[in-house]
Amino acid sequence: MADSFRGSALFVQSGVPTAVINASVAAAVQEAAKTDCIDRLLAAHGGLLGVLQEDLFDLRKERAEDIENLKRTPSAALGSCRHQVESAVDLERIQEVLAAHNVRFLFLAGGREAMAAADRIGAAASARGHELRVLGIPAASDNSLACTDHCPGFASAAKLVATRVMEAGRDTEALRNHTPCTVREITGRSSGWLAAATGLARRSPEDAPHLIYVPERLVSLDTVTSDVRECLRLHGRCFVAAAEGLRDARGERLAESGTADFLRDLIQREVGVRCRAVRGTTAQRAAMHFASLADVSEAAEAGLAAVRKAARGQSGVMITLVREPGPVYRCSTGTARLSDVAAGEHLLPPEFLGSSGNGISEAMKEYARPLLRGEAPINLGPEGLPVFVRLQKRPVPKKLAEWNHPVAAG
Repeated sequence: MADSFRGSALFVQSGVPTAVINASVAAAVQEAAKTDCIDRLLAAHGGLLGVLQEDLFDLRKERAEDIENLKRTPSAALGSCRHQVESAVDLERIQEVLAAHNVRFLFLAGGREAMAAADRIGAAASARGHELRVLGIPAASDNSLACTDHCPGFASAAKLVATRVMEAGRDTEALRNHTPCTVREITGRSSGWLAAATGLARRSPEDAPHLIYVPERLVSLDTVTSDVRECLRLHGRCFVAAAEGLRDARGERLAESGTADFLRDLIQREVGVRCRAVRGTTAQRAAMHFASLADVSEAAEAGLAAVRKAARGQSGVMITLVREPGPVYRCSTGTARLSDVAAGEHLLPPEFLGSSGNGISEAMKEYARPLLRGEAPINLGPEGLPVFVRLQKRPVPKKLAEWNHPVAAG
């Protein structure tokens, strides 16, 4: 790398937060602070909308202990949004902001839309002749990103959801004479990784979930009701874990909103038993109190790798997690082109699904088990509740005219 290549680094979080996306940013910021070619450490307040609005703050003015404790703080501490950068107007404005603050290193943490935005921003910079090194840091609790063995954020979400299924399953068991069926809707519009991960909770035939349905495997309504009847016959109760994007035999979504409600109504109408519907909450993607230690560690490794690769001249890639071969689980980092990630989709492979059509295989359990192991440490306050960091976010003076272009709400 040429000694003359220097500039500011800008860190951006984009899309839906996870329990460990802050760990990636914290490790990246700590590494960038030690990197000679990076002068300033800037962050966008509110994701890509923060970049468009030139709403930036100085990470060097944050306390070192607060940056470290981001690794124990869930959600997106920099602020995020779900604005998709696609228009030429947005891309031009972003280039102006980057140039005004001499940003030569852009680190964008998020999911598929974030990687697509990073790819477009890098291409726009190249077209302007502005040398910009753009690195993507994966973050997706639904495990939806292509080109990586798994996504930071997935393991912690899977650990929490599986545990909640275990707990709710015991509740259904206790109240079987009143409400013998429960349907829990699990995040996953196009893929069923989280729903499938709840299968780890079933250590015996008695345990929930008794039935698992995912978008990768089409299911008929007759099959669902038949499965439920059989489960009731065997166990006297039935607990269903269903991905929100579940599709029927024609390949159409069962319900645009409320898959759990749809299945509850179906079971009550066709099977003739009381059923309750439970829908997931933001806690399944932002619960730090039960985060996977492996997940936090790998998220930090991804952030650190992004800075190191950018300093060595790489650009236009996302950091990936690579599962090393062998009987003992080991994970290293690699890279994939941003364009490949943006164009791809990570679906459950057929061999991870059980032959019955309503469960998972041992291969899925072997895939997921090592990811969920370990419990990430958290800081506790005097009342016994977690202590989460709140950054000071001291603003960087604006250099451009106010951004008045209408944008989508974050």
